[in-house]
Amino acid sequence: MKKIQISLVKGILGGVLVAAAIPPTLYWGWDYAYASASPAALNSINEMTAKLTNAMNNRNETITFTYEGNITNLKSQVQASIDKGMASDAYLNYIVDSYAFSYRGTSRSAKVTIEIKYLESLQQTAYVTQEVKAALKKIIKPGMNSHEKIRVIHDWVVTHLKYDNSYRKYTAYEGLKSGSAVCQGYSLLTYKMLKEAGINNKIVEGTARPEGGRSQSHAWNLVQLDGRWYHLDTTWDDPSPDLAGAISTTYYLRTDNQMRVDHTWTKPYPAASVAYHKTLAELIEQGGGKKGFYLNLQQQLHYDLYDETKVIDSEAGVLALGEKALKAGKDSILFRYRGNKVLLKNDLGKLYELGLDNLSYTYSSFENTGDFQVYVTWK
Repeated sequence: MKKIQISLVKGILGGVLVAAAIPPTLYWGWDYAYASASPAALNSINEMTAKLTNAMNNRNETITFTYEGNITNLKSQVQASIDKGMASDAYLNYIVDSYAFSYRGTSRSAKVTIEIKYLESLQQTAYVTQEVKAALKKIIKPGMNSHEKIRVIHDWVVTHLKYDNSYRKYTAYEGLKSGSAVCQGYSLLTYKMLKEAGINNKIVEGTARPEGGRSQSHAWNLVQLDGRWYHLDTTWDDPSPDLAGAISTTYYLRTDNQMRVDHTWTKPYPAASVAYHKTLAELIEQGGGKKGFYLNLQQQLHYDLYDETKVIDSEAGVLALGEKALKAGKDSILFRYRGNKVLLKNDLGKLYELGLDNLSYTYSSFENTGDFQVYVTWK
């Protein structure tokens, strides 16, 4: 008997998306056949895929069947069936922790055994489904369209989870039970809620690079909205360390080009090419009963930064923004600035004339314009 062992890896480490597959052990050369007349015998990849998909959805840990036909390529056929079964649903794909398979037989018939371990049991997934439906019942109001649903789902996930710095909680179940998870847990819960709300979406796996840090494996969502695709990263829109009720929209419905500033991916995904600020502008122009929501969302997402007439390039402009914010009782301003870092620092100094204390600011590049996005706070 000749034994061949092949390893595949899939899992999650340190908040990183990883998929771990335990190596399949393949047995060759057995000189007896299994009953070819068995009614349970399978004869194609499609039949194997259907059986495996059903078994995995029911969280079966041991799956056995007889395969009849030329088994010369059975190893690759079984692997292809497992891959297709897992790919049938993104949620299923990322809760399969590991698997192994073996088979014995002759050149025409073989008995196949597949062992699978899951990150989430059938009962735990049922709990997730129950909690997701309960949450959606509270936040989805009659008459809401997909734009409104995505916004409330994004905000619900961000405010109900915090990042698991122990890097041990990978699933939506663990996130809902404990209130924390790594990126896989965020993306799985987001996927489940969007799907339950009738919104087509995918899980993207790739890498992300925090400012000043190293790239690390990461997962987020890709959402289809009115025929267009957008990236949605609920993990990176959740401030860390966690701030109760705080919600960022930096990674809310972004294009490929916008995401590639600090996210990368190599697998093929639908292209996200239309900026959401342009989509909102189109919807506002069309008018209708949802215009008020779109205008409010446009303001919440700070899309006025795309308005060239509102770009600040002088100390007078900074001072005017500060005065307006003070009159409105605010303690911060966000604006787009055109100039270099030295000029920015000098112009911000003008704010001291307003008697503001504890001034602090952060800035980052704004798209590919050469301008800065500046956020100033005071007490």
